Amino acid sequence: MEMNTVALSDFVKLAPVIWARGAASVKNHMIDSGLVKVMDIPANSGNTREFSEIDTNEYLSYKGESDQAARGQVQQGYKNTATAYRIGENVGISWEMRKHNKNPEVINTLLNAGQKGWNRIDLDLSHRIGFGTATSLTDMDGRTIDITTGGSSSQQLFDTNHPLKGSSTTYRNRLANNPRLSKGAIEGMERLVVEQTYNQLGELKTMPFDILWTTADPNSVNTARQYLESTSDPESNNSGVKNVIANYKLAILPRVATTAAGAADTDKRYYWGIASSALSNFHLAIWERPHLTAPAGGANSEDSQTDDWDFRNRAEIGMCIVSGMWIKMSDGLGTA
Repeated sequence: MEMNTVALSDFVKLAPVIWARGAASVKNHMIDSGLVKVMDIPANSGNTREFSEIDTNEYLSYKGESDQAARGQVQQGYKNTATAYRIGENVGISWEMRKHNKNPEVINTLLNAGQKGWNRIDLDLSHRIGFGTATSLTDMDGRTIDITTGGSSSQQLFDTNHPLKGSSTTYRNRLANNPRLSKGAIEGMERLVVEQTYNQLGELKTMPFDILWTTADPNSVNTARQYLESTSDPESNNSGVKNVIANYKLAILPRVATTAAGAADTDKRYYWGIASSALSNFHLAIWERPHLTAPAGGANSEDSQTDDWDFRNRAEIGMCIVSGMWIKMSDGLGTA
């Protein structure tokens, strides 16, 4: 299609197709990792969504002959709220692009526009992990974002003394001494799972942790792959030995080690951990999936100041994490 002859009505049909091709090319690292639970929110249902935990006791009680059975305990856990916020920008197709046959520029503009919404969602989700040792962050737009869990107004995601709602017991989900990824460190994480994974009544849970997550640091990724993909014990000289670490799914999260503006943050280079997809209470609420809205035909289709055709690139989302029970981490810096 030659841009110097295209009409707005034709381009309105073409633009969403190109935009969707760009959106389909995006790798949604956080959503695909298994760490995040996604919920689409219906229209006209408010701009917040509350998420909560609820636990019951783990075991049946002894019942004597003709005795009344004990009543099971139900313990409401913590709550947190995802509040909707919109993201977007206008995509301008200039008069010069349309009239001077600049097809590659137009196509690339729309392809890039299709990627931006999901990229921003991935960045914001990643920062809930990357800034998980803090209680708030200032995002790339200068907004102060509360990223505390539901347990306390001052509780960061990764801590050494998370409270429980129905017990005086506390738990930690940050590995002591923050070692780099290694076989011994993974076993240390697994010890946290065995000894520091509770229900809200203070009883140990035996839920499987099935995700090993890292940043995109090459050494961390290659080390993780050596342990997970080896057909024998990676540190054994004997062949044919079963690799007991191979049961994890590897989730590489390249935007965890970034600043609020999306630049590299070397202080987070070695972040890694394990998580349970079944226990996860990391929620992404989507009010408006990323989409492109074309200008309407008629006299108002062009910007009177620039002669651009403006396409609106928009999304509306919210996110929150209820508690830290489902995820364990180390910052890899080797300090307590």
